[in-house]
Amino acid sequence: MDYTVYILFSLSLNKYYIGYTSGPIDERIRKHLTADSGFTSHAKDWTLKYQEHFIDKLSALKREKEIKSWKKRDRIEALFRSEDSQLTVD
Repeated sequence: MDYTVYILFSLSLNKYYIGYTSGPIDERIRKHLTADSGFTSHAKDWTLKYQEHFIDKLSALKREKEIKSWKKRDRIEALFRSEDSQLTVD
């Protein structure tokens, strides 16, 4: 099974959301866009900014926790600009 750590951005909220999924990333984003509760329900303009793939859940959870711990917006945005990032999507 493939696990994906992803970062979404909402222009209307000017916020990032960091999560992980074991399913298709496009389906997970659709769920965020149609959610009636939770943090991502506050906006309907979430776009995928970054994703990384892992072969096991533990590695994905560890990476998600690491990115969430950064707190600094500049550090998260540097990940998008990183030339050696695994996969960057705009």
